[in-house]
Amino acid sequence: MSLSQQDILAYLRDDLNVDEDIDAGTELFSGGILDSVSMVSLITFIEEKTGAVIQPGDVTLENFDTVDRISAYVATLG
Repeated sequence: MSLSQQDILAYLRDDLNVDEDIDAGTELFSGGILDSVSMVSLITFIEEKTGAVIQPGDVTLENFDTVDRISAYVATLG
């Protein structure tokens, strides 16, 4: 299953209770909006929605710091 940017943004707002005004380019981790516990929840969400397994070495700011980066990474999981 594919995962849209809107799906990710909705998860951040609704499940991770992000109150800040965020968009696809907002720095989630380096900006202090999310922490390591949130990262685990986000990874679990992505794995459940896509059926893919995220490798520990792929969990980097390069792949997960913004919704844009998350979407680009998810697209490679195909």
